[in-house]
Amino acid sequence: MIHDSDPSSVCCLEQFRQPLAVTPPALCALQNGILENAGRAILVTDTAGRLVYFNPAAQRMLGYAWEEVVGRVTPLLFHLPDELAEKAHFLGVSGTADFSVLIAGLGPDCPAVEADWTYVRKDGSTVPVSLTISQMRDAAGAIQGYLAIASDISKRRKLEQDLRIAAIAFESQAAIMVTDAQQRILQVNDAFTRLTGYSAEEAIGRTPSLLKSGRQDAAFYAAMWRELNATGRWQGEIWNRRKNGESFPEWLTINRIRDASGQLTHYVSTFSDISDLKVAESEIHHLAFYDPLTAMPNRRLLLNRLEKACSASKRSGQYGALLIIDIDHFKTLNDTLGHAVGDRLLVEVASRLAGCIREGDTAARLGGDEFVVMLENLGQNAAAAGVKAEIVAENIRFALARPYLLSGDTEYFRSASIGISLFHEHDKTADVLLKQADIALYRAKDVGRNTIRFFDDAMQTALDERAALEAGLRRALARDEFLLYAQPLVDTESRVIGAEVLLRWQAAERGMVLPGDFIPLAEETGLIVPIGLWVLDQACAELRRWASDPQTARLYLAVNVSARQFRQPDFVMQVSDALARYEVDPGRLKLELTESLLLDNVEDVVEKMQALRRLGVRFSLDDFGTGFASLSYLKRFPFEQLKVDRSFIRDIMRNSDDAGIVRAIVAMGNTLRLNVVAEGVEDAEQHAYLARHGCTFFQGYLFGKPMPLADFRRMLSGNRDVLPPLAVGDQVS
Repeated sequence: MIHDSDPSSVCCLEQFRQPLAVTPPALCALQNGILENAGRAILVTDTAGRLVYFNPAAQRMLGYAWEEVVGRVTPLLFHLPDELAEKAHFLGVSGTADFSVLIAGLGPDCPAVEADWTYVRKDGSTVPVSLTISQMRDAAGAIQGYLAIASDISKRRKLEQDLRIAAIAFESQAAIMVTDAQQRILQVNDAFTRLTGYSAEEAIGRTPSLLKSGRQDAAFYAAMWRELNATGRWQGEIWNRRKNGESFPEWLTINRIRDASGQLTHYVSTFSDISDLKVAESEIHHLAFYDPLTAMPNRRLLLNRLEKACSASKRSGQYGALLIIDIDHFKTLNDTLGHAVGDRLLVEVASRLAGCIREGDTAARLGGDEFVVMLENLGQNAAAAGVKAEIVAENIRFALARPYLLSGDTEYFRSASIGISLFHEHDKTADVLLKQADIALYRAKDVGRNTIRFFDDAMQTALDERAALEAGLRRALARDEFLLYAQPLVDTESRVIGAEVLLRWQAAERGMVLPGDFIPLAEETGLIVPIGLWVLDQACAELRRWASDPQTARLYLAVNVSARQFRQPDFVMQVSDALARYEVDPGRLKLELTESLLLDNVEDVVEKMQALRRLGVRFSLDDFGTGFASLSYLKRFPFEQLKVDRSFIRDIMRNSDDAGIVRAIVAMGNTLRLNVVAEGVEDAEQHAYLARHGCTFFQGYLFGKPMPLADFRRMLSGNRDVLPPLAVGDQVS
């Protein structure tokens, strides 16, 4: 061999070749050129294992220069000791693993051995290689040395690993179906067979239409393909049919696969049966929106329908009416005859109310003996609408005055008082309508019960107060009258993991105004947008202060965002600017959204949430269980947390329905790998019950009331008089 750095080296490998009659210089040069320019690492040793040749490819692979190894060391330098020892043990070689381990197995019947090894570079890094070692014999058959050729198999190993991972993933619990570009099924996994009932042999070669249930129309599939073609991906809820004919709901994700040239080659679909989720959704929905005694809509569902009715009135110009009905002297009957008899009366009242209204109108139970009837489409004339509402109210009054058979043949008589409030073109909020009808109801009771009263101008005092409140609210930002409070959020060990920021209004004319008194008004007037922007800015400023204190640096701050604020076109930019302005870690900011936001302009909401999620901002679904959002939305929107509304927690130890709702929500959240926060936890009994049923995060008076931000910081810095039981947690949820 010839090497530039060592001219005295052997000119070529001629001593290891079968001798030729003549060895032309050109042949020696050719051999040297082949060895020096080979793409694989080539190493040659003498019979003792000492290196006598080390080509440039070997130098590049291992990082050693010629003069560092040739004539100095054996190839053992490049091997892992543990790997050599393992091979020696396998071969039954005792003692130290030496060069003989590498050449074990070579002989007249086996001139070469090939195996995978790990080479160690000069810098200590490793590379997997395929190593072939051959004997080099002279003309007489005597061994002159050994030739080793090594090739880097990193890419092969990576491909093998990827294939193993893909194989494991393919046999996951989710059903997987692979089709070609023409949608012919090429491959399915075992989960597909378990879920659909079709074996691989039955499915391969057919199209996914064999699973069609017929529940989705052509427009649904057209929209699905438009999105798939536009984005390369589609996911959503769909109904399919098993081999036995049974329909089932599934969550389906379809990905379009292209080759390196951009040509469509395959579609990969993954889906899972969400029947249990749908059942749980239905149960939670019924528990949350229907009265368990009468099966009538409850207050939550009534308010939702009332909001929609007001919006419909604005479009149609027609009047509607809200009737509040109270059973006269119900408490007396309940106290004298017992709750069982009282409950039977309420069930009968519900039945009679249903018979007095049209299809499309709503009868609901607010609680106790108080019922509500909502009438729509009463015409565009106020006087005529009032007459129609009064006719329905009279029918109800007479129906409820008929005798009741509650125990045996004994007849019981009860009358009803009714208050009525008209609405038109969304001129009043749902809460205002209920208050007006309630005021009218009390007027009816004041005049002797068993009568009907409308809300009239004499009842305008409350609305005047509202106008004054609005005027003050419009000046509050300019006067710097808003304050931020914080309420701790804790884990199961009562360690503080963060806080929810809460807005307070210290009005110059009226003192402290609570959020429930001005937030709805701010929403209605649009003032919630500038107020919300101020809250976001102040929250980021607070997070900046927290970052400089080890006690608070790892806590997060949750900020409520109204639907109106979130829908602002530049909302993402507003959040990004606030984070940048105060150099805040986005992961410490959590935005709390309500379910109502998820019902309209879904694509826009998803796009904004994903944009903010890419920044690092996290999301919590607030007041869960009080809205209409489908549980399948939880898989579409990037929430990491849901908060159980305090209305369910309040009576959890006394009301089995509330307890059932909470257990279902916690179980659902855990199933979907979402953190569940219970709001409004006020006593240790509630806390223990929630923890026992899998809830891991809590907020409420038991752990700390809302307090000014300065007090919150002092509390965490060691002022035990503020909140003795708590300590700063090590982790953020």
